[in-house]
Amino acid sequence: MNQQTHFTLSENDIPTQWYNINGDSPVPPAPVLHPITKEPVTPDFLSALFPMPLIEQEISQDRYIDIPEEVRDIYKLYRPTPMIRAHRLEKALGTPAHIYYKYEGASPAGSHKVNTAIAQAYYNKISGVKSLTTETGAGQWGSALSIACSFFDLDLDVYMVKCSYQQKPYRRILMETYGANCFASPTDRTECGRAFLAEDPNCPGSLGIAISEAVEMALKSNGKIKYSLGSVLHHVLIHQSVIGEESLKQMAMADEYPDVVIGCVGGGSNFGGIAFPFLRENLRNGMKTRLLAVEPTAAPSLTRGLYTFDYGDTGHMTPVVKMHTLGHSFIPAPIHAGGLRYHGMAPTVSSLYDAGYLEAVAIPQIRAFKAGQLFAKTEGILPAPESNHAICTAINEALDAKDKGEKRVILFNLSGHGHFDLSSYEAFNNNKIVDSAMSEEYIRTISSRVPDLLSIPV
Repeated sequence: MNQQTHFTLSENDIPTQWYNINGDSPVPPAPVLHPITKEPVTPDFLSALFPMPLIEQEISQDRYIDIPEEVRDIYKLYRPTPMIRAHRLEKALGTPAHIYYKYEGASPAGSHKVNTAIAQAYYNKISGVKSLTTETGAGQWGSALSIACSFFDLDLDVYMVKCSYQQKPYRRILMETYGANCFASPTDRTECGRAFLAEDPNCPGSLGIAISEAVEMALKSNGKIKYSLGSVLHHVLIHQSVIGEESLKQMAMADEYPDVVIGCVGGGSNFGGIAFPFLRENLRNGMKTRLLAVEPTAAPSLTRGLYTFDYGDTGHMTPVVKMHTLGHSFIPAPIHAGGLRYHGMAPTVSSLYDAGYLEAVAIPQIRAFKAGQLFAKTEGILPAPESNHAICTAINEALDAKDKGEKRVILFNLSGHGHFDLSSYEAFNNNKIVDSAMSEEYIRTISSRVPDLLSIPV
């Protein structure tokens, strides 16, 4: 029996190309629409927010996109990331399943987010951009982009969801240490922020509001500031494909192949990053791996949301895209997995889920924290609250295999560590966190919280 624990690649194994699922997807992409006219967006509109190389990647149908050497050189600071077999967790569960995890917490930012942050900062830099603006939930994306901007000498303003800004002060300190400015959203710095504060001075914020603030600052800058997003958009998922490409090589080193690949989902980037290269193998080579996305019950866009056209932000500034959504005005409960509190889901993930190529489940936060605590006690790594959702589902799969007396190979993406989330663990340890779920009444009214479909060409 193979008792190897670590499956380690060399620098030469860092992918030289990103993988683009659009090159293989059987689901045609839905149009992306202008937020005002509802007509298909043009590159000119998108160029107010993004540099042209990222716009080209966003719409590309090429199966592979070369990774610039400047980006790959920075990847060498932390990639390839480890793949580890969770022998001690398996033993604690008494399961015949083999559990593997890809550990993206080994990055300088402590999460997978830096994979796209480096790429986005690079493309902005070579396009002559000097300043970026963005939003962040739990702070992992803001931390990652702060690091990337320091590498490429770019200024950065980060709008951090207010409840996370208060829950996770050390993420703010990390961003500021790398040179970024961090603001608790909603702020009084933007028209959008002031409007939400006027409506509710104690508004806890949401990713949708923070996106609106960041986008507003970019649009009003006359091209001086560009906007950067850490999830949802297709070019972000392309950059994250390094996770899955490395995982394929590491599973081959283990002489196994996953029956199920699991990732938590907020906007879809870390899940798409690990799952899409395996989906390619399903589509092109006849493999049968299940691809399982895990979301919180407090923001269940895939499992309870409506698949329709909606704004990506609360203030109606971003393009309208077809996605699984809870409605752009959704204000989530202040659960501790801040990166999973988004109202929608990446259009690529949404379309493939709708077509049956992906699966999804929703997990309450207390159960997720209990799974994370067991993982920490057995494997020694304190997971991010977001990653706990993937761990919980991996444990459920392992216990199901135990009940059925079958071997099952399970791979999940441990998308980040929880070293900056100790206040969340303190609340959990002291029984001060509660579960949140969407009300049936809210679910029934989602259709009234999205743009009028009659005015949108499908």
